[in-house]
Amino acid sequence: MTDRHILTAVAWPYANGPRHIGHVSGFGVPSDVFSRYHRMAGDRVLMVSGTDEHGTPITVAADAEGVTPQEIADRNNRVIVDDLTGLGLSYDLFTRTTTANHAAVSQEIFLGLLKNGYVFPQTTLGAISPSTGRTLPDRYIEGTCPICGFDGARGDQCDNCGNQLDPVDLVNPVSKINGETPKFVESEHWFLDLPAFAKALGDWLGTRKSWRPNVLNFSVNLLADLKPRSYTRDIDWGVRVPLPDWQDRGDKRIYVWFDAVVGYLSASIEWARRSGDPEAWRQWWQSPDSDAYYFMGKDNIVFHSEIWPAQLLGYNGEAAKGGTPGSYGRLNLPTEVVSSEFLTMEGKKFSSSRRVVIYVKDFLARYDADALRYFIAVAGPENQDTDFTWAEFLRRNNDELVAGWGNLVNRSISMAAKNVGAIPQPGDLTDADRALLATTSGAFAPVGELLGRNRQKAAVNEAMRVVGEANKYLSDQAPWKLKEDPARRDSVLYTALQAIKDCNGLLSPFLPHSAQQVHELLGGEGVWSVAPRVEEVTDLDDGRPYPVITGDYGTGQAVWQSVPIVPGTPLSAPRPVFTKLDPSIVEEELARFAEGSE
Repeated sequence: MTDRHILTAVAWPYANGPRHIGHVSGFGVPSDVFSRYHRMAGDRVLMVSGTDEHGTPITVAADAEGVTPQEIADRNNRVIVDDLTGLGLSYDLFTRTTTANHAAVSQEIFLGLLKNGYVFPQTTLGAISPSTGRTLPDRYIEGTCPICGFDGARGDQCDNCGNQLDPVDLVNPVSKINGETPKFVESEHWFLDLPAFAKALGDWLGTRKSWRPNVLNFSVNLLADLKPRSYTRDIDWGVRVPLPDWQDRGDKRIYVWFDAVVGYLSASIEWARRSGDPEAWRQWWQSPDSDAYYFMGKDNIVFHSEIWPAQLLGYNGEAAKGGTPGSYGRLNLPTEVVSSEFLTMEGKKFSSSRRVVIYVKDFLARYDADALRYFIAVAGPENQDTDFTWAEFLRRNNDELVAGWGNLVNRSISMAAKNVGAIPQPGDLTDADRALLATTSGAFAPVGELLGRNRQKAAVNEAMRVVGEANKYLSDQAPWKLKEDPARRDSVLYTALQAIKDCNGLLSPFLPHSAQQVHELLGGEGVWSVAPRVEEVTDLDDGRPYPVITGDYGTGQAVWQSVPIVPGTPLSAPRPVFTKLDPSIVEEELARFAEGSE
């Protein structure tokens, strides 16, 4: 175990329904691959997130069903927990924003910003429905973006140009709820003084040389038009504003995006409290040898490269107005904001409302989790928007996982089990044998270097290239033709099995479920790749029950280095590691897709 601490801060999925594969291609699988690699490398990883449960969409859904927002949040929290656990996402703690702990941490950040002068009160124009008199949430107002002219910009952000907006900025605004033109009335709010962070943010971004160019360029461009941003909203569902005359108001709450990003800190604090060492979170948030990586889709960049760093700088007292850290002490800024582009589906943008969607639960009911994880790793939207098609999924599964990696495992172990019954004892190795083992054992350094820089597509391609080298070796050496030379046959099979052991290590971060199977097929005992588990817990402060995702990831045997196989270890006839898919699934899934999107 190294002394390096790695915080994996994973975007908080909004608790308005189940996750689809577009969601998890941005925040889920990449963050888990990264965390599993660093744990294998011996680093101390803390991977945290939870369901984001405040804000308007949940209140709108609750009104439509005649239930409370908490009931909607409770229901969808459990659905999302099941989705993410099914994919094997190895959270140290996946919690939620409706805990008392989260509210307290969010309020402390607000008070620290207030103490240092980075939030201020201001009367602004808020939107209300003329017919009902109720406040219209920013996200439920649409119009034309005043900056880029995009028709369909929301009242909080334009998805086309990425700029933050307020509803009053929109040209021809309308309510998404009932199509009305909103009425704008004066309302008092607290604002984050973003212009006061321009230099500090610019200086910090200037040191982020290793970021993906799309993320860094977008973030730097935001600095040209920083404006104060409302820290509070006219809504009755969210974290209360911790001030006299505001704390008990039924119509004012902290803006959901400001409390959601605080969740990375509050989840770390909750994890520490549950671990029995309430101060343990500080090793990831304050230690100079700690690095923090934030994973999300590109529509969330602004909140992680501008808003959250501004909150941290202001709380630390490190921006234009100075100040001193709050009671938590100085908090580390992100090391990297790791943002993926968008995944589309058969050429269309994912949309639950339009039924253009593949939910994680439905996918996992029909296909292996590792098949989806592999597709996201090798063909996902790491640097550009990419399209999920059933034909490409079928090809990747059958040609690469089944015929490539799975076939290497199956035929090598089958021959060893049939001819020897155990891992063979090798004789003298040839140059070809040693060359393959040098290739497989030597791949840990370059693949690890790519994973450490979040170049996961290049990393998995390099790992699969090594699998190809092992397949070529096996075909060239043809141990099935060496019946008259059992000593040479055993050396070839030993070499192939050691190569498989190495390749399984290289692929473990991407394919944790099958990695455990391959470990067992090679005669391994115990846990190689630890799976997450769901625990039912109660709120540490008010006793309310809810599920969390957690796991004992330090108990696994997976390490980021070549692990020698042991001759004589018994082997059994293998079972297939991956499922070969019938080509008919393409037509079936396209028909299901067409029916759902009608």
